[in-house]
Formats: sequence, C-alpha cells, structure tokens
Amino acid sequence: MTGTLPQRLMVIAAHPDDPEFGCAGTVAKWVRQGASAVYVLLTSGDKGCHDPAVRPGEIAGRREAEQRAAAAAIGVQEVVFLRHPDGLLENTLALRRELAGIIRRYRPEVVFTIDPWRRYQLHPDHRAAGMAALDAIISAREWYLFPEQLLDGRQPWRVKEVYLFWTDQPDHWEALSEEDVEARLAALAHHRSQVGARWHELPDRLREGLRRAGQEKNLPYAETFKKLSLG
Repeated sequence: MTGTLPQRLMVIAAHPDDPEFGCAGTVAKWVRQGASAVYVLLTSGDKGCHDPAVRPGEIAGRREAEQRAAAAAIGVQEVVFLRHPDGLLENTLALRRELAGIIRRYRPEVVFTIDPWRRYQLHPDHRAAGMAALDAIISAREWYLFPEQLLDGRQPWRVKEVYLFWTDQPDHWEALSEEDVEARLAALAHHRSQVGARWHELPDRLREGLRRAGQEKNLPYAETFKKLSLG
C-alpha cells in the first residue's frame, strides 16, 4: 500500500482458503496496523472433498467454520458467505448486483481479489470470482446502476485500489515480516479439511515462495499483486 493505510479493506474470493493462499499476509499486516477487514466468499467450498461418504452440505459447513477461524486468527472482523454452488460459479448480472450491494454496504477503500486475466487460469470459479468482483467495483460507484440499493441515504461507493493476487503480471510487492508470514501460516492451518494431509510440507513451501517473491525487490518476504489504482 502506498500512502495512507486504508481504514477498510475487503477480500472477494471464490472459496474458503483462497484468502489464506492469496493475500492473508498483507491482510494480517494491515489489520495489525489498524485497518478493518471483511472477507466475502462466493461459495462455501462444498465440492472441496473427495470422500464419497461426506455429503456436500457437511463439507460446506466445515469449510465455513474453518474460514471463520482462519479469519479470526488474523483479526478479520467479518466473513460473508454468498453460498453460490462450488465449481459452477458464473459471473452473472445477479452476482454483480449482489457484490455491488455488499461493496456499497461495507465501503472498502481497497479490495483484494483473484486476477481473472492470469494466463492459463484453468479454474472457472477463480476466473468468475475475479471478474465478478471487478465488474461490481465499477458498478458500485455509479448512481444509475442498481439504484434500488441507494435508499435510506446510502450512496454509491468508489473503491480506490484493487490488488489482484495469483497474478503473473505483478507490479506491486508488499513487504512482509516474519510476524506477517507466521500470521498467514497460522490462519492457513485452520483449513484442516484442505491442508491436513500435506501440512508437514506446506509451511516450508509457502515460506520459500514468499522469500523468492521478495528477492526481486530485496525484501525478506513479499506477496505480489497486480495493482489497479481507480482514483
């Protein structure tokens, strides 16, 4: 973040654990410095299990609980689940309307979301989530788009900056300290349904990835983003 620390930030992602794999070190850092944060998850990850004995509703409930615990571990104040079907997410007009209303309600100065233009991004939910978030950010600032949301004194809202994670065109390196890295790992550890079987190797692998990202800018650790300044 350049300049003044934002007061309010939002992460819009497809699945529980996307924030922890994408930007939780930066979120933890900014929250510790005084920002407030909300996560918006478009699905509850109900397809995130390969055990046929586990029903989708059961895994969805488990993953929502894991995401809430992960968010709380780094001081995120609220997690919003939209509960669209995992694996079938589409960037529809209805989803754009839903997200624009959420942005107008919470009024984040900064939004983190998935880079939908990453080359060979094969996961359709990730592409749809990133594009829906960006479309909603533009819609939320316009008076005559979804005007039914602008009642009881509510105003359009202009997000100032967007940070796209999982990008292959980074132009912003957010420096992380050892404390920030540990906070990201502590949050990720709550996603036991997803990382439990590989937790023995994951911390070292993620730490090395953050270290490599920082080397380009002579930083001990970094998360990388494509940054969009919207004015």
